[in-house]
Amino acid sequence: MPAVMHTGKGGIPLKKSERRVALVKYLVENPFATDDQLAEMFHVSVATIRLDRAALHIPEVRERTRLVAAARQDAVRSLSEREVVGDIVELQLNRSASSVMHVTSAQVFSRTGIVRGHYLFAQVNSLATALVDAEVALTVKTELRFYQTVRLGQTVFARADAVGERFGVVKCRVASVCGGQTVLDGWIWVAKAEDERSLATGGDIE
Repeated sequence: MPAVMHTGKGGIPLKKSERRVALVKYLVENPFATDDQLAEMFHVSVATIRLDRAALHIPEVRERTRLVAAARQDAVRSLSEREVVGDIVELQLNRSASSVMHVTSAQVFSRTGIVRGHYLFAQVNSLATALVDAEVALTVKTELRFYQTVRLGQTVFARADAVGERFGVVKCRVASVCGGQTVLDGWIWVAKAEDERSLATGGDIE
């Protein structure tokens, strides 16, 4: 998300009518922006952003995410909707996939508010599995590095790209970002179920 604030001349906040026009245009390109982020962008309070959204009939970020995800979900072959961690917002089978995950209290340690690592792994792993064009796909190898923690209320954007296939195993480059900082990156290898026999005979999956 760009760091540029939407203000008028001399840094003065936009008039209400101007701000609402700009808000609509901004959300077309950035549908996952939160109210806090929008308030910072437009140099107004969160309450003002919520009033603007209500007046413009723009749903909150979770509903916008759900609507975008619903339009993408039908393309997934290897997983059901409930098996995907995060909401898929872009999917090109055998090429790439991306998702957004809004961190909830169920995903964090109660004492620290830090996200449990297996949720971060599951987000990228389910993406790598979802992009494989097969009825069933199985993760066979991972090489990941974690760089920073994520906390309750934050939003994690993840992406997986298929970079090659060997012996029926798709190699995917994966990464996730939160607040403009890399959370994790690395590689995940996913086997197509119909090629599992050749994999078991000793195929090289590097």
